[in-house]
Amino acid sequence: MTHPYSWERWSALGAVDIADHVRRGEVSAAEVAAQAHAAALRVEPQISALVELLDEPHHAPDVALPPAREGLLAGVPFFLKDLGSSIAGLKRENGSALHRDEVVTRTDPLPAAWLKQGVQVLGRATTAELGMGYDTSTVYRGLQVTRNPWNTARTAGGSSGGSAALVAAGVVPLTHATDGAGSIRQPAALNGLVGLKVSRGLLPLPWHVNELLNTSMVEGVFARTLEDTALALDAATSEPAPLGKLYSAGQHSGPTQALAALGRDLPRPLHVGFTTDAFGRPGGCEPQRAAVVRNVAAALDRDGHHVEDICPADLPDWSVLWRSFKTFWAGMRAASWRLTHGDLSPEQVASLSPGVQGYWRASSDYGQSDLMRYLGDNVKTALAFGKLLERFDVLLLPVVPFSTPLANTTLSPAVAHEFEGFLENFLDAGRYTMPANEAGLPALALAAGLDTEGLPMGIQLYGRWGEETALLQAGAAVQRVIQPLAPRPAVHVMNRC
Repeated sequence: MTHPYSWERWSALGAVDIADHVRRGEVSAAEVAAQAHAAALRVEPQISALVELLDEPHHAPDVALPPAREGLLAGVPFFLKDLGSSIAGLKRENGSALHRDEVVTRTDPLPAAWLKQGVQVLGRATTAELGMGYDTSTVYRGLQVTRNPWNTARTAGGSSGGSAALVAAGVVPLTHATDGAGSIRQPAALNGLVGLKVSRGLLPLPWHVNELLNTSMVEGVFARTLEDTALALDAATSEPAPLGKLYSAGQHSGPTQALAALGRDLPRPLHVGFTTDAFGRPGGCEPQRAAVVRNVAAALDRDGHHVEDICPADLPDWSVLWRSFKTFWAGMRAASWRLTHGDLSPEQVASLSPGVQGYWRASSDYGQSDLMRYLGDNVKTALAFGKLLERFDVLLLPVVPFSTPLANTTLSPAVAHEFEGFLENFLDAGRYTMPANEAGLPALALAAGLDTEGLPMGIQLYGRWGEETALLQAGAAVQRVIQPLAPRPAVHVMNRC
């Protein structure tokens, strides 16, 4: 089949470009969808990033689509993570036998906003089971291991590994993701992408999700550029959230204008605080990744910004944060599954991956007093970051503290581990991403070069609550002083696979 673009041209196109071409009538949405479908087939055998690839875009029966060639995301091809928000008529299995073959009956608010702006949903990307790991390997339909396009022996991260791998391999410019502990930012760093975690309450969660029980969870996208990230944010906020569906109703109002803001200069130099502190966890940041943060800080200083090394004494009380986040992740997350399934039968427990079985059993160790203490600790952490962000416009820090792990090994819920050690490894891996989830802060992961093994490294910015546009502008300032990723991944639509 002849496609409208060469594979070299396709891989260079962003969502901004595709939407512009479709609106101008230079290419049809159907032609774009067909090429994205072919792109997925070129790389899927190597990266195993898909749960379902549709022959044609899925049209939600309960969402009025825009006229052809209209919308901020006109014709942009897109995959949904198989966890979190989805659209009516599609399956949503959450990577788990607990949800095998479940079909969504009502389109969730976030994808509805994207659909109304012209996006084309072509299928579902893999997720770690129930979003519970930094490696995207599942067992509910036989072992499926999602792999990193830069080196297929390595993990693509998690829990949004499938979505990240599809963008890194050049299949599509945007994919859906969720972030409850770093599941946007960690795969973004491991795959050389841009990943924005929005503020708590900025975007509505799925209809079935109670925001009070999922205080760390947000949704967003992977992209290769800041511009595409901003476009997706503008489209996501183009529709008002349903009344009563936000964690903090009324905190955020009106559509963002993030893409337009990226074209404007910063009003003044940034005041940046940076750190590579161990954040109260054993060990420290791997030297190459710590050096990247320091090098970016030095480059920003040379570019005229005000940069300070944050004193460890000014950082939050890490004992409070880790006690709180452990309670949320090992206690509240798994306990919330009872709201849907009740007490699991032995057969249901046996159907879970080993790591998720561990979470289920551990959840019974937490009680009401733990929940009350979690809520108090959460406030303490948020206030501590608030104090820092009174001094600094953004905080600069690593994303992942070590080199990209092998796929389906130490961080994989699909592998049998001693549970307490597995949980502590998970917290160690999330030391730089989990605090933003705990405090509800927006955070941005950016690609920042390759390590000595030729694998992507990333840096991260924390911003102030509700100031996603300013955070993206700060990201643009960072990108001006760092080298872009020059080579493409080993598995890519431009390569023969």
